[in-house]
Amino acid sequence: MTLPRLILFGALILANIAFVVGWIRARHRYQGRKRPQLAELPIGFVVAFFDTLGIGSFAPTTAILKFRGDPPDEMIPGTLNVGLNVAAIMETTIFVTSVAVNPILLTSMVLSAALGAWLGAGVVGRMPRRAIQLVMGVALLIAGGVFVATNLGLMPGGGTSMTLAGWRFPFAIGVNFVLGALMSVGIGLYAPCMVLLYLLGLHPLGAFPIMMGACGLVQPVASLQFFRSGRFGWGTSIGLSLGSIGGVLLAAFVVKSLELTTLRWLVVGVVLYASLSMLRSFHAGRPAAGPAAVG
Repeated sequence: MTLPRLILFGALILANIAFVVGWIRARHRYQGRKRPQLAELPIGFVVAFFDTLGIGSFAPTTAILKFRGDPPDEMIPGTLNVGLNVAAIMETTIFVTSVAVNPILLTSMVLSAALGAWLGAGVVGRMPRRAIQLVMGVALLIAGGVFVATNLGLMPGGGTSMTLAGWRFPFAIGVNFVLGALMSVGIGLYAPCMVLLYLLGLHPLGAFPIMMGACGLVQPVASLQFFRSGRFGWGTSIGLSLGSIGGVLLAAFVVKSLELTTLRWLVVGVVLYASLSMLRSFHAGRPAAGPAAVG
């Protein structure tokens, strides 16, 4: 194994050890529901299954949680990062060891996304409920647009290289820093990272270990901030984690590939529903106009 990959796996191991310790410590301070509900296991299974196939999990999971009304909207970003971390580290291990993308590019992009997540999660932990509703509502609209563009063939097809040279290398690292920060407000990294790498000429297969490796490090790093703030659903995160294990294994070793166009159209509808629900909640929470000022 090359030195950059050793550095990457070392960072992944340390981040996930810290994740487990932080999650255990946070339990004593958490005031909400601590036990998973049975319905949360199949949710984790389904979203992790399609996540492993490259469709992403943050947007559909947000839609499902918003439909259920549990956890509250301000808890959803933290719940996504904490509850789907088990799937992320499993996917990272599978794809980083099986796809030969340039190890320096891989490690640099993963670490830059993790740094962005650390800074971004600290901001999200202090954001008010309505701000999160607005940001997530707009983000889900964008995610729906990406799915539409993919289905209509408007997404770039990528190149044949397994590395990026010249200005493309630092540019990709800088953009991935921003994408890592945006994961802290519930914006999935898969689709924008894949678009970025395709536009820069990377082979489509090469995007998988990068985007999955980024999530594998970003989510535990961001979760450390959510553990501090308590802004995540403890019981829901447990349910998503347990259910996701089977979904990843089935997709990676049994199904391996699937015709996803029809599914993406279904996801578009689900994501748009969640987006409109978030924006409606944001609008409903606006303070009523006060009486006109006198004189």
